Amino acid sequence: MIYLSGFHAIEERIKSGRPCGPLLVAKPGPRARELMVLANERKIRVNRTGTADLDRLSPDHRGILLEADEPSSGGDISLEEFFAALGDRKDVLAVVLDEITDPHNYGAILRSCDQFGADIVITRNRRTAKYADVIAKTSAGASAWVPAAETANLVRAVEDLKNAGFWIYGADMEGEAIWEKDLRGRTALILGGEGTGISRLLKESCDGMIAVPSLGRVDSLNVSVAAGIVLYEVQRQRKAGKKK
Repeated sequence: MIYLSGFHAIEERIKSGRPCGPLLVAKPGPRARELMVLANERKIRVNRTGTADLDRLSPDHRGILLEADEPSSGGDISLEEFFAALGDRKDVLAVVLDEITDPHNYGAILRSCDQFGADIVITRNRRTAKYADVIAKTSAGASAWVPAAETANLVRAVEDLKNAGFWIYGADMEGEAIWEKDLRGRTALILGGEGTGISRLLKESCDGMIAVPSLGRVDSLNVSVAAGIVLYEVQRQRKAGKKK
């Protein structure tokens, strides 16, 4: 059982239609009252309770909690379902996360994936269930929408992506500038964990390595910041219709 406490996280989870509830409320302010109305519209039970009860469940609450019986990763699908639904689509964007263990980075990446239209996020497995509320807050509720798939073997998943016509690019400081690569079509981006980067076997599976050129004195960008920039570049190229 998990409890979502962020206003955006609660709102997006309710709107997503995924199982949740009841909504637990103590001394509701204007924002909480809006969420109570939304919950009623979606036939989700609203329970009035005391602040002490919310404190026991989640000390970080803001007078309101949403109960859910599963992590708030949206649109969970299997890789088989993802591939089966591709059809003849040309522009498809997959994001592969290799050991992104910090829940704040994970949530921020999901937010960018939602904003820039990633079609799926693939992870080795979900070891972040206990951080579901942190992820939901950091992603501003986007975790309720972004399609996510788990796999026991990321290398095999990448090979399956290749067989489905995807070009695979890993984000690495030593890679080519992102605008030098044509990121249109079926594209998969691999992002590695802070400090560890992309594992050797996944690097060997890449068709190329890409980087966000930097003028700074610090070694590199935070992985979630880099993810947002790279995902934006994918959409920029697709909108432009050609590589710049």
